[in-house]
Amino acid sequence: MSALLVDNIGELVTNGVGEGPLGIRRSAAVLIEEGRVAWVGPAAYAPAADRRIDAGGAAVLPGFVDSHAHLVFAGDRAAEFAARMAGEPYTGGGIRTTVGATRAATDDELRATVRRLRGEALRQGTTTIEIKSGYGLSVADEARSLRIAAEFTEDTTFLGAHVVPAEYADRPDDYVGLVCGPMLAAAAPHAKWIDVFCERGAFDVDHARAILACGQAVGLGVRLHANQLGPGPGVQLGVELGAASVDHCTHLSDADVDALASTRIDCMCHEGQHTSTVATLLPGAEFSTRSPYPDARRLLDAGVTVALATDCNPGSSYTSSMPFCIALAVREMRMTPAEAVWAATAGGARALRRDDVGVLTPGARADLLVLDAPSYLHLAYRPGVPLIHQVIRNGVPQ
Repeated sequence: MSALLVDNIGELVTNGVGEGPLGIRRSAAVLIEEGRVAWVGPAAYAPAADRRIDAGGAAVLPGFVDSHAHLVFAGDRAAEFAARMAGEPYTGGGIRTTVGATRAATDDELRATVRRLRGEALRQGTTTIEIKSGYGLSVADEARSLRIAAEFTEDTTFLGAHVVPAEYADRPDDYVGLVCGPMLAAAAPHAKWIDVFCERGAFDVDHARAILACGQAVGLGVRLHANQLGPGPGVQLGVELGAASVDHCTHLSDADVDALASTRIDCMCHEGQHTSTVATLLPGAEFSTRSPYPDARRLLDAGVTVALATDCNPGSSYTSSMPFCIALAVREMRMTPAEAVWAATAGGARALRRDDVGVLTPGARADLLVLDAPSYLHLAYRPGVPLIHQVIRNGVPQ
Protein backbone atom coordinates (compact mmCIF):
# COMPACT_ATOMS: atom_id res chain seq x y z
CA MET A 1 0.00 0.00 0.00
CA SER A 2 1.53 3.33 -1.12
CA ALA A 3 1.38 6.08 1.50
CA LEU A 4 1.92 9.83 1.08
CA LEU A 5 2.89 12.02 4.03
CA VAL A 6 2.24 15.76 3.93
CA ASP A 7 4.67 16.95 6.56
CA ASN A 8 6.02 20.11 8.19
CA ILE A 9 2.61 21.81 8.22
CA GLY A 10 2.72 25.02 10.21
CA GLU A 11 -1.07 25.40 10.53
CA LEU A 12 -3.47 22.59 9.66
CA VAL A 13 -7.19 23.33 9.30
CA THR A 14 -9.03 20.05 9.92
CA ASN A 15 -12.63 21.21 10.57
CA GLY A 16 -12.49 18.48 13.20
CA VAL A 17 -10.74 18.06 16.54
CA GLY A 18 -8.31 20.85 17.28
CA GLU A 19 -8.06 24.50 18.20
CA GLY A 20 -11.08 26.73 17.66
CA PRO A 21 -13.96 26.33 15.19
CA LEU A 22 -11.62 25.21 12.40
CA GLY A 23 -9.99 22.45 14.43
CA ILE A 24 -6.51 23.86 13.88
CA ARG A 25 -3.41 21.78 14.63
CA ARG A 26 0.08 23.29 14.74
CA SER A 27 3.31 21.62 13.55
CA ALA A 28 1.23 18.85 12.04
CA ALA A 29 1.29 16.14 9.39
CA VAL A 30 -1.30 14.21 7.36
CA LEU A 31 -0.86 10.63 6.17
CA ILE A 32 -2.75 9.62 3.01
CA GLU A 33 -3.44 6.04 1.94
CA GLU A 34 -5.56 4.92 -1.02
CA GLY A 35 -6.97 8.40 -1.55
CA ARG A 36 -8.13 8.81 2.05
CA VAL A 37 -6.82 10.53 5.15
CA ALA A 38 -5.32 7.73 7.25
CA TRP A 39 -3.79 9.72 10.12
CA VAL A 40 -3.56 13.32 11.38
CA GLY A 41 -1.28 14.39 14.18
CA PRO A 42 1.93 16.08 15.34
CA ALA A 43 4.67 16.09 12.72
CA ALA A 44 7.12 14.75 15.30
CA TYR A 45 5.10 11.50 15.53
CA ALA A 46 4.28 11.08 11.83
CA PRO A 47 4.24 7.49 10.56
CA ALA A 48 6.59 6.32 7.85
CA ALA A 49 5.47 6.77 4.25
CA ASP A 50 6.65 5.92 0.75
CA ARG A 51 6.48 9.54 -0.40
CA ARG A 52 6.67 12.88 1.38
CA ILE A 53 5.57 16.42 0.59
CA ASP A 54 7.22 19.08 2.71
CA ALA A 55 4.72 21.90 3.33
CA GLY A 56 7.58 24.15 4.43
CA GLY A 57 5.75 25.44 7.49
CA ALA A 58 2.84 26.73 5.41
CA ALA A 59 -0.88 26.40 6.09
CA VAL A 60 -2.81 23.38 4.84
CA LEU A 61 -6.61 23.16 4.70
CA PRO A 62 -9.33 20.99 3.15
CA GLY A 63 -10.07 21.48 -0.52
CA PHE A 64 -12.85 23.96 -1.19
CA VAL A 65 -16.35 22.57 -1.78
CA ASP A 66 -18.22 24.70 -4.34
CA SER A 67 -21.83 23.63 -3.92
CA HIS A 68 -23.41 25.92 -6.54
CA ALA A 69 -22.07 26.28 -10.10
CA HIS A 70 -23.51 26.50 -13.62
CA LEU A 71 -20.72 25.29 -15.90
CA VAL A 72 -22.59 23.75 -18.85
CA PHE A 73 -23.22 26.63 -21.23
CA ALA A 74 -22.07 28.34 -24.41
CA GLY A 75 -21.71 31.99 -25.33
CA ASP A 76 -20.55 35.14 -23.62
CA ARG A 77 -22.41 37.87 -21.74
CA ALA A 78 -19.63 40.37 -21.14
CA ALA A 79 -21.69 43.12 -22.78
CA GLU A 80 -24.48 42.47 -20.28
CA PHE A 81 -21.97 42.84 -17.45
CA ALA A 82 -20.75 46.13 -18.90
CA ALA A 83 -24.33 47.39 -19.12
CA ARG A 84 -24.92 46.56 -15.46
CA MET A 85 -21.77 48.42 -14.50
CA ALA A 86 -23.21 51.39 -16.43
CA GLY A 87 -26.37 51.27 -14.32
CA GLU A 88 -28.79 48.75 -15.81
CA PRO A 89 -30.41 46.55 -13.11
CA TYR A 90 -30.07 42.78 -13.07
CA THR A 91 -33.36 40.95 -13.74
CA GLY A 92 -32.27 37.45 -14.71
CA GLY A 93 -33.56 37.97 -18.26
CA GLY A 94 -30.16 37.31 -19.82
CA ILE A 95 -30.50 33.61 -19.03
CA ARG A 96 -32.47 33.17 -22.26
CA THR A 97 -29.50 34.53 -24.24
CA THR A 98 -27.35 31.73 -22.88
CA VAL A 99 -30.09 29.19 -23.59
CA GLY A 100 -29.98 30.03 -27.29
CA ALA A 101 -26.20 29.72 -27.46
CA THR A 102 -26.20 26.47 -25.45
CA ARG A 103 -28.81 24.81 -27.64
CA ALA A 104 -26.74 25.70 -30.71
CA ALA A 105 -23.48 24.31 -29.28
CA THR A 106 -22.15 20.82 -29.90
CA ASP A 107 -21.52 18.34 -27.10
CA ASP A 108 -17.78 18.80 -27.56
CA GLU A 109 -18.08 22.57 -27.29
CA LEU A 110 -20.04 22.29 -24.06
CA ARG A 111 -17.66 19.67 -22.71
CA ALA A 112 -14.69 21.93 -23.46
CA THR A 113 -16.24 24.78 -21.48
CA VAL A 114 -16.90 22.55 -18.47
CA ARG A 115 -13.37 21.13 -18.66
CA ARG A 116 -11.86 24.63 -18.83
CA LEU A 117 -13.85 25.97 -15.89
CA ARG A 118 -13.40 22.81 -13.81
CA GLY A 119 -9.65 23.03 -14.34
CA GLU A 120 -9.68 26.71 -13.49
CA ALA A 121 -11.54 26.00 -10.24
CA LEU A 122 -9.22 23.12 -9.33
CA ARG A 123 -6.14 25.31 -9.71
CA GLN A 124 -7.76 27.71 -7.24
CA GLY A 125 -8.36 24.96 -4.69
CA THR A 126 -11.84 23.64 -5.49
CA THR A 127 -11.66 19.87 -5.16
CA THR A 128 -15.44 19.21 -5.04
CA ILE A 129 -17.95 21.01 -7.24
CA GLU A 130 -21.67 20.77 -7.94
CA ILE A 131 -22.71 21.41 -11.57
CA LYS A 132 -26.22 22.35 -12.67
CA SER A 133 -28.01 22.10 -15.97
CA GLY A 134 -30.45 24.90 -16.77
CA TYR A 135 -29.27 26.44 -20.03
CA GLY A 136 -30.88 23.85 -22.29
CA LEU A 137 -34.53 24.04 -21.19
CA SER A 138 -35.61 21.34 -23.63
CA VAL A 139 -35.81 17.62 -22.97
CA ALA A 140 -32.81 16.77 -25.13
CA ASP A 141 -30.65 19.71 -24.07
CA GLU A 142 -31.24 19.29 -20.35
CA ALA A 143 -30.45 15.57 -20.56
CA ARG A 144 -27.23 16.14 -22.51
CA SER A 145 -26.17 18.95 -20.17
CA LEU A 146 -26.43 16.57 -17.23
CA ARG A 147 -24.66 13.74 -19.07
CA ILE A 148 -21.75 16.10 -19.71
CA ALA A 149 -21.77 17.45 -16.14
CA ALA A 150 -21.63 13.90 -14.80
CA GLU A 151 -18.28 13.42 -16.55
CA PHE A 152 -16.80 15.98 -14.15
CA THR A 153 -18.68 15.56 -10.84
CA GLU A 154 -20.96 13.21 -8.95
CA ASP A 155 -22.99 16.19 -7.68
CA THR A 156 -25.15 17.04 -10.68
CA THR A 157 -28.32 19.10 -10.40
CA PHE A 158 -31.30 19.20 -12.76
CA LEU A 159 -32.34 22.85 -13.18
CA GLY A 160 -34.87 22.59 -15.97
CA ALA A 161 -36.85 25.17 -13.99
CA HIS A 162 -34.30 27.96 -14.44
CA VAL A 163 -36.60 30.24 -16.43
CA VAL A 164 -39.52 29.62 -18.78
CA PRO A 165 -38.02 29.46 -22.29
CA ALA A 166 -39.23 31.83 -24.99
CA GLU A 167 -41.33 29.22 -26.80
CA TYR A 168 -43.39 28.71 -23.62
CA ALA A 169 -43.53 32.37 -22.57
CA ASP A 170 -47.35 32.47 -22.79
CA ARG A 171 -47.79 28.91 -21.49
CA PRO A 172 -45.90 28.57 -18.20
CA ASP A 173 -48.22 25.82 -16.94
CA ASP A 174 -47.42 23.76 -20.02
CA TYR A 175 -43.70 24.23 -19.42
CA VAL A 176 -44.04 23.10 -15.80
CA GLY A 177 -45.82 20.00 -17.12
CA LEU A 178 -42.90 19.38 -19.47
CA VAL A 179 -40.37 19.76 -16.64
CA CYS A 180 -42.30 17.41 -14.36
CA GLY A 181 -42.90 14.86 -17.12
CA PRO A 182 -40.65 14.08 -20.10
CA MET A 183 -37.81 16.39 -19.06
CA LEU A 184 -37.52 14.97 -15.55
CA ALA A 185 -37.69 11.43 -16.92
CA ALA A 186 -34.79 12.15 -19.30
CA ALA A 187 -32.75 14.09 -16.75
CA ALA A 188 -33.17 12.04 -13.56
CA PRO A 189 -30.82 9.17 -14.53
CA HIS A 190 -27.97 11.71 -14.76
CA ALA A 191 -28.85 13.88 -11.73
CA LYS A 192 -28.49 13.67 -7.96
CA TRP A 193 -30.40 16.88 -7.18
CA ILE A 194 -33.29 18.99 -8.47
CA ASP A 195 -33.38 22.79 -8.25
CA VAL A 196 -35.81 25.60 -9.12
CA PHE A 197 -35.28 29.34 -9.56
CA CYS A 198 -38.16 30.45 -7.31
CA GLU A 199 -38.21 34.17 -8.07
CA ARG A 200 -40.23 36.85 -9.78
CA GLY A 201 -39.73 36.48 -13.51
CA ALA A 202 -38.99 32.77 -13.09
CA PHE A 203 -41.20 30.31 -11.13
CA ASP A 204 -43.78 31.08 -8.45
CA VAL A 205 -44.08 29.09 -5.27
CA ASP A 206 -46.84 26.78 -6.53
CA HIS A 207 -44.92 25.84 -9.66
CA ALA A 208 -41.72 25.43 -7.63
CA ARG A 209 -43.41 23.16 -5.09
CA ALA A 210 -44.89 20.98 -7.83
CA ILE A 211 -41.57 20.60 -9.66
CA LEU A 212 -39.56 19.85 -6.53
CA ALA A 213 -42.13 17.33 -5.32
CA CYS A 214 -41.89 15.50 -8.64
CA GLY A 215 -38.13 15.41 -8.30
CA GLN A 216 -38.36 14.05 -4.77
CA ALA A 217 -40.76 11.37 -5.97
CA VAL A 218 -38.07 9.94 -8.28
CA GLY A 219 -35.37 10.11 -5.61
CA LEU A 220 -33.66 13.45 -6.28
CA GLY A 221 -32.57 15.66 -3.40
CA VAL A 222 -33.88 19.23 -3.22
CA ARG A 223 -31.95 22.46 -3.70
CA LEU A 224 -33.50 25.87 -4.34
CA HIS A 225 -32.58 29.31 -5.69
CA ALA A 226 -34.40 31.57 -3.23
CA ASN A 227 -34.83 35.21 -2.25
CA GLN A 228 -32.17 36.63 -4.57
CA LEU A 229 -34.00 39.47 -6.31
CA GLY A 230 -36.35 40.35 -3.48
CA PRO A 231 -38.37 38.94 -0.58
CA GLY A 232 -40.35 35.84 -1.41
CA PRO A 233 -41.55 32.41 -0.35
CA GLY A 234 -38.53 30.42 -1.56
CA VAL A 235 -36.74 29.99 1.75
CA GLN A 236 -39.88 28.86 3.52
CA LEU A 237 -40.59 26.39 0.71
CA GLY A 238 -37.08 24.99 0.95
CA VAL A 239 -37.44 24.41 4.68
CA GLU A 240 -40.89 22.88 4.18
CA LEU A 241 -39.49 20.35 1.68
CA GLY A 242 -36.35 19.57 3.68
CA ALA A 243 -34.05 21.04 1.06
CA ALA A 244 -30.35 20.44 1.56
CA SER A 245 -29.70 24.05 0.66
CA VAL A 246 -31.44 27.29 -0.21
CA ASP A 247 -29.12 29.47 -2.23
CA HIS A 248 -28.67 33.26 -2.52
CA CYS A 249 -30.73 34.24 0.59
CA THR A 250 -30.16 37.93 -0.10
CA HIS A 251 -33.55 39.26 1.03
CA LEU A 252 -34.70 37.52 4.20
CA SER A 253 -37.45 38.21 6.71
CA ASP A 254 -37.13 37.36 10.39
CA ALA A 255 -39.42 34.39 9.71
CA ASP A 256 -37.06 33.15 6.98
CA VAL A 257 -34.07 33.31 9.31
CA ASP A 258 -35.99 31.57 12.09
CA ALA A 259 -37.11 28.83 9.70
CA LEU A 260 -33.54 28.15 8.58
CA ALA A 261 -32.25 28.19 12.15
CA SER A 262 -34.92 25.73 13.24
CA THR A 263 -33.50 23.06 10.93
CA ARG A 264 -29.97 23.07 12.31
CA ILE A 265 -28.66 19.77 13.59
CA ASP A 266 -24.99 19.65 14.59
CA CYS A 267 -24.40 16.00 13.75
CA MET A 268 -24.35 13.75 10.74
CA CYS A 269 -27.43 11.56 10.84
CA HIS A 270 -28.35 8.18 9.36
CA GLU A 271 -26.40 7.09 6.29
CA GLY A 272 -24.14 10.11 6.63
CA GLN A 273 -26.88 12.54 5.73
CA HIS A 274 -26.97 15.94 7.39
CA THR A 275 -30.53 17.13 7.80
CA SER A 276 -30.04 20.89 8.19
CA THR A 277 -31.20 23.21 5.43
CA VAL A 278 -28.06 25.19 4.67
CA ALA A 279 -28.12 28.84 3.59
CA THR A 280 -25.65 28.97 0.69
CA LEU A 281 -24.46 32.51 0.05
CA LEU A 282 -23.10 33.53 -3.36
CA PRO A 283 -21.26 36.86 -3.00
CA GLY A 284 -19.89 36.70 -6.53
CA ALA A 285 -23.43 37.35 -7.77
CA GLU A 286 -23.78 40.49 -5.67
CA PHE A 287 -20.35 41.67 -6.80
CA SER A 288 -21.27 41.18 -10.45
CA THR A 289 -24.77 42.65 -10.27
CA ARG A 290 -24.10 45.51 -7.82
CA SER A 291 -26.85 44.16 -5.58
CA PRO A 292 -26.97 44.22 -1.78
CA TYR A 293 -24.91 41.45 -0.18
CA PRO A 294 -26.61 38.86 2.05
CA ASP A 295 -26.30 39.54 5.77
CA ALA A 296 -24.26 36.52 6.77
CA ARG A 297 -23.74 37.88 10.27
CA ARG A 298 -27.49 37.83 10.89
CA LEU A 299 -27.72 34.21 9.77
CA LEU A 300 -24.72 33.05 11.76
CA ASP A 301 -25.83 34.80 14.92
CA ALA A 302 -29.20 33.07 14.60
CA GLY A 303 -27.50 29.66 14.41
CA VAL A 304 -28.07 29.01 10.69
CA THR A 305 -25.60 26.71 8.90
CA VAL A 306 -23.96 28.81 6.17
CA ALA A 307 -22.04 27.76 3.06
CA LEU A 308 -20.19 29.83 0.47
CA ALA A 309 -20.15 29.01 -3.25
CA THR A 310 -19.19 30.76 -6.48
CA ASP A 311 -22.43 30.58 -8.52
CA CYS A 312 -20.07 30.40 -11.50
CA ASN A 313 -22.19 31.24 -14.56
CA PRO A 314 -21.78 33.41 -17.67
CA GLY A 315 -24.24 36.11 -16.66
CA SER A 316 -24.37 37.07 -13.01
CA SER A 317 -21.20 35.61 -11.44
CA TYR A 318 -18.51 34.60 -13.91
CA THR A 319 -15.96 33.58 -11.30
CA SER A 320 -14.65 30.14 -10.38
CA SER A 321 -12.60 31.44 -7.44
CA MET A 322 -13.56 30.31 -3.97
CA PRO A 323 -10.72 32.42 -2.45
CA PHE A 324 -12.34 35.48 -4.05
CA CYS A 325 -15.70 34.55 -2.49
CA ILE A 326 -14.03 34.08 0.91
CA ALA A 327 -12.54 37.57 0.68
CA LEU A 328 -15.90 39.06 -0.33
CA ALA A 329 -17.66 37.27 2.53
CA VAL A 330 -15.24 38.70 5.07
CA ARG A 331 -15.18 42.22 3.64
CA GLU A 332 -18.83 42.62 2.61
CA MET A 333 -20.91 40.10 4.59
CA ARG A 334 -19.42 40.50 8.08
CA MET A 335 -18.06 36.96 8.32
CA THR A 336 -14.85 36.31 10.23
CA PRO A 337 -12.05 34.67 8.21
CA ALA A 338 -12.60 31.45 10.17
CA GLU A 339 -16.34 31.45 9.44
CA ALA A 340 -15.73 32.08 5.75
CA VAL A 341 -13.17 29.29 5.42
CA TRP A 342 -15.47 26.87 7.26
CA ALA A 343 -18.36 27.87 5.00
CA ALA A 344 -16.23 27.30 1.88
CA THR A 345 -15.16 23.83 3.01
CA ALA A 346 -17.28 22.04 5.63
CA GLY A 347 -20.27 24.31 4.94
CA GLY A 348 -20.23 23.42 1.25
CA ALA A 349 -20.02 19.75 2.16
CA ARG A 350 -23.09 20.08 4.37
CA ALA A 351 -24.94 21.83 1.53
CA LEU A 352 -24.24 18.70 -0.55
CA ARG A 353 -25.02 16.44 2.43
CA ARG A 354 -21.58 14.89 2.29
CA ASP A 355 -19.30 14.00 5.18
CA ASP A 356 -16.34 12.73 3.13
CA VAL A 357 -15.14 16.14 1.92
CA GLY A 358 -14.56 19.55 3.49
CA VAL A 359 -12.70 18.02 6.44
CA LEU A 360 -9.26 16.55 7.08
CA THR A 361 -10.00 13.77 9.53
CA PRO A 362 -9.29 10.03 9.28
CA GLY A 363 -11.52 8.40 6.68
CA ALA A 364 -12.23 11.59 4.75
CA ARG A 365 -11.29 11.93 1.11
CA ALA A 366 -7.73 13.22 0.86
CA ASP A 367 -8.49 16.60 -0.70
CA LEU A 368 -6.19 19.29 0.66
CA LEU A 369 -4.52 22.56 -0.23
CA VAL A 370 -1.07 23.81 0.61
CA LEU A 371 -1.10 27.59 0.76
CA ASP A 372 1.74 29.89 -0.14
CA ALA A 373 1.07 31.51 3.23
CA PRO A 374 1.52 30.73 6.94
CA SER A 375 -2.18 30.91 7.81
CA TYR A 376 -5.69 30.53 6.35
CA LEU A 377 -6.16 34.19 7.35
CA HIS A 378 -4.25 35.19 4.24
CA LEU A 379 -7.12 34.05 2.01
CA ALA A 380 -9.02 37.16 3.08
CA TYR A 381 -6.00 39.25 4.09
CA ARG A 382 -4.45 39.07 0.61
CA PRO A 383 -7.41 39.16 -1.84
CA GLY A 384 -6.67 38.50 -5.47
CA VAL A 385 -3.26 36.94 -4.77
CA PRO A 386 -2.72 33.36 -6.06
CA LEU A 387 -2.08 31.68 -2.71
CA ILE A 388 -2.86 28.07 -3.68
CA HIS A 389 0.61 26.54 -3.85
CA GLN A 390 -0.41 22.91 -4.29
CA VAL A 391 -3.64 20.95 -4.63
CA ILE A 392 -4.01 17.29 -3.67
CA ARG A 393 -7.24 15.62 -4.77
CA ASN A 394 -8.17 12.04 -3.92
CA GLY A 395 -4.66 11.73 -2.53
CA VAL A 396 -3.07 12.67 -5.87
CA PRO A 397 -1.03 15.88 -6.30
CA GLN A 398 -2.55 17.86 -9.17
